Amino acid sequence: MTDLELCYTPATVLQQKYRAKEISPLEVVKNSLDRINEVNPLLNCFCFVYPEEALEKARQAERAIASGKARPLEGIPIAIKDFTPTKGKRTTRGSKLLENWVPDWNPVVVERLEAAGAIMLGKTTTPEFATSGFTDSPLWGITRNPWDRSRTTGGSSGGSGAAVASGCVPFAEGTDMGGSVRIPAALCGTVGLKPSIGRIPMDIIDTVYCNISHFGPLARSIDDAALFLDIVQGEHACDIQSLPRCNLNIPTPFDVKGMKFALDVTLGFCAVDAGVEANLRASAKALEEAGAIIEEVDLGWDSKIVDMWTGSWGIFMAAAYDNLTDIPLDENRERMSEGLVELIEQGRKIDAVTARQWEFERSRYWHKLGAVLEQHQALLCPTMAIPAPPVEMRDGDFTGFNEQGLLKCMDMTAVFNYMAQCPALSVPSGFADGLPTATQIVARRWDDPLALHIGAAIEKLMPWADKRPNI
Repeated sequence: MTDLELCYTPATVLQQKYRAKEISPLEVVKNSLDRINEVNPLLNCFCFVYPEEALEKARQAERAIASGKARPLEGIPIAIKDFTPTKGKRTTRGSKLLENWVPDWNPVVVERLEAAGAIMLGKTTTPEFATSGFTDSPLWGITRNPWDRSRTTGGSSGGSGAAVASGCVPFAEGTDMGGSVRIPAALCGTVGLKPSIGRIPMDIIDTVYCNISHFGPLARSIDDAALFLDIVQGEHACDIQSLPRCNLNIPTPFDVKGMKFALDVTLGFCAVDAGVEANLRASAKALEEAGAIIEEVDLGWDSKIVDMWTGSWGIFMAAAYDNLTDIPLDENRERMSEGLVELIEQGRKIDAVTARQWEFERSRYWHKLGAVLEQHQALLCPTMAIPAPPVEMRDGDFTGFNEQGLLKCMDMTAVFNYMAQCPALSVPSGFADGLPTATQIVARRWDDPLALHIGAAIEKLMPWADKRPNI
């Protein structure tokens, strides 16, 4: 039997307990591995686990702590998404096309985590090439939500979301090109951060000029998310867009008295579940009672922004496929997920002039958000329009408009990848029909500490650490 209290102990608390000799890394890692063995057959959140290597590193961590040479994350268990390359370990990206790929290098984010002493227990499931809001891949199958196994974890960092929510690891790495950290965080009841573009160097896609791609943490507390970011942030030559370090205080400050936040439930175009809206408004009310000024606004966006992002995503994946292989798509079709094939085919139909015109349109959407953020320190909105849908559904099921002319959305995240300089943080806001909901905090450009500061206030005012799935 695993020690559930230990399973749900934050990384920042584990650090303290290690230093005080109250617990050992070996005990923690053994407990985490036992927890993975318990829940993975039910959730399918890990596609690879490395018990022997992890236990040996835990022993090394014990010696480092005993000698007074502990590093910042010494002995802390983590998980890495199967989309992210790991040296000497299979990285499939959920695809049969990469079923046997063993990278011979680590990206900067993995290097920095390991250099800080973190212990990778395993790799977490992702949909094929991280292209879906549902974690279900041709190689690994369906990943299930710890709160209700008939529901999705979301995607594409769905395995990481389920691993953190079920107590396997205190935090996990994810990637986010269209909400892939925030979607599973919201649906699984954890914290998920899309940092500012370049805050964590991006070096796992074959272009340094992509401006929607991010690494980010999934965690059970704001301080753990901040700790992860603090370890892996900072400029690097591998990423031309990478940023210098920002100052992060841990514990994260939470006083919001006098701060001014905008609130927009629909972003102008998205139909939002009544329970999601009620919990968002409860978060805003709590901030207001703590001294913040809440002003409801109409961002004035429309659903065309979703169409443009989806089209741009299709263009990216069409180019990425051709960069990966010279095998015609038709010859690989049967080995690939239907949604990925459709995305690539859609991208191939879009001409370059249309894509450039979208950039002009994209700028107009930014000007509307920029004007709001000039007058407010952050925008509050839902992360997801609905609680976790059934695992059998797919992204393409969310189409059309309701009687009020609002788009039947699943997520409200990808639009903020289009505004990538702004950090976007998802924090738990409550439950609807027994499933987690979340508030999304979109802070001013490059101000990741501000996003975490606001998240810490909500965490203090509406605590979620005691809420755990029954699994």
